[in-house]
Amino acid sequence: MTASLSPTSPQLLRLGALYLLFGEALLALMAALIKHLSDTLSTEQLLFFRNVAGLVVLLPLVIRHGRQLLHTDCWHWHLMRGLVGVSAMYCYFWALAHMPLTEAFLVKLSSPLFMPLLAWIWLSEPAGRRSLVALTVGFAGVALILRPGSDSEFTMVALIGLLGALLAALAKVTIRRMSATEPSARIVFYFGIIASLVSTPGAVLNWQPVSNHQWGLILLLGIIASAGQLALTKAYRLAPTGKVGVYAYSAVIYGALMGWLIWDEIPRWTTWAGAGLIITAGVINLRQSKSTKTA
Repeated sequence: MTASLSPTSPQLLRLGALYLLFGEALLALMAALIKHLSDTLSTEQLLFFRNVAGLVVLLPLVIRHGRQLLHTDCWHWHLMRGLVGVSAMYCYFWALAHMPLTEAFLVKLSSPLFMPLLAWIWLSEPAGRRSLVALTVGFAGVALILRPGSDSEFTMVALIGLLGALLAALAKVTIRRMSATEPSARIVFYFGIIASLVSTPGAVLNWQPVSNHQWGLILLLGIIASAGQLALTKAYRLAPTGKVGVYAYSAVIYGALMGWLIWDEIPRWTTWAGAGLIITAGVINLRQSKSTKTA
């Protein structure tokens, strides 16, 4: 039924927004599970479990595409995307374990701010004036969240989270670099393989005993993470990013609610001010993307 509708029809836009809100809610729940499990399990273990769960979900994709999925002439780009992506994930998991949930989400949401700059440096894509304004506004928000000089330990953890955001942006630009020759299924598959292999040694070296209850939560973590990614993919297939992308910032609300209800975390005024600036920067970036596509 949706195939005959325009990508900008109100029906598809509403459906895309709902899928995006649902997907972000699931990923926020995944982050809360990681934060809870990190009290007794190592970050390396959680990273390994998350990647293996993703790889299991990819098995039907491998069966469907067969050997055609494996053939590639871009081994170096796949390797770079895998190493950078798993490093970004490690930084994010570390931040979740050591930061309030809302602030960890906000630092992660700064990732799109880096993309125009990285694309300009690496791919020679022009950075529009709006992108530069968004970069300035967004990093003003990040500075408020980092609270430099107030707590050196918190600032260091937040900087690790910010490094993860930068690495996540680099991973996405790497995907853009090889998207001309590599289909999405192949990119996702090789990331799953590389991320699982890279995260294995750290998990073995930092292994902590896992209870039956924790195994159940780990299984739930894999299901929720995969369902969240599928929901986001569906959202962006139904509607243009420039139209529904702003709903990705619902993660801040989910994070604030769960942080308050579960861990009694009450964000400071600087966190809310920083959130406002980062969301404003994100909206500017989305409008820049939309205007570029329609130019």
